[in-house]
Amino acid sequence: MNTLKSEYGGYNLFTGDLNNLTGLPKITINTINQYSFCIAENDKDFKKALQNSDVLLPDGIGIVLALKAVTGKTIKKISGTDIHYHLLTKLNKEKGKCFYLGSSENTLGKIKQRLALEFSNITCDYYSPPFKIAFSDNENVEIIQKINSFKPDVLFVGMTAPKQEKWSNEQKDNIDTGIICSIGAVFDFYAGTVKRPADIWINMGLEWFIRLCKEPKRMWKRYLYYGPIFLYILMKEKFKADLAYSSTNNIKNQKRYKQIH
Repeated sequence: MNTLKSEYGGYNLFTGDLNNLTGLPKITINTINQYSFCIAENDKDFKKALQNSDVLLPDGIGIVLALKAVTGKTIKKISGTDIHYHLLTKLNKEKGKCFYLGSSENTLGKIKQRLALEFSNITCDYYSPPFKIAFSDNENVEIIQKINSFKPDVLFVGMTAPKQEKWSNEQKDNIDTGIICSIGAVFDFYAGTVKRPADIWINMGLEWFIRLCKEPKRMWKRYLYYGPIFLYILMKEKFKADLAYSSTNNIKNQKRYKQIH
């Protein structure tokens, strides 16, 4: 797959063109933000799922700024909404099929209604699995059967992080589809059950602040607790990067000194 990636904190972040998401028979697409980065530090299965992503999108201003601070590289935030719209546009041109796994019957029904209006060439199906931390073996068999009997070109998974990423990583080989894309909150955004902040806030990098203001009870820990933790991790990464840079320069200077003398 011809993509551009930048390494940060043990993750290969996708920084290329979404039109280049081809080249493999099956790919998993996940997103990472400062919250999921912190959670993964204490959840080895979640970290493994993110690291195993064929495409890991920098979906968070914190990740974008962290990479800039540590490596000096400037990248663009690519959200779950961005990849969702991109894949739907592609499927619509190709008259493809997509399957939505996760959320409630009400939300999924609204997604299907909106798809029929905006992307009429797409054939869509969905399934609302049980709301639980982990599925039983029998439940997984039922879920996989529903997906595979439909044979979608793209499977959208929306069961919130880290459950959706870990499930996709565990079940990847059993799923008959070309793209497995975990996009969480996008289900509610697209269905209209939760309103995404306006573009002006997104473009200013303040989407997180508006979401915090709208849902303080649900979002406070994500931003006000894990935000400082992420900042601490960033400072350690920055210190190590600066130390490595300084050591490299010292070695080069010593070599030059020996050559001169």
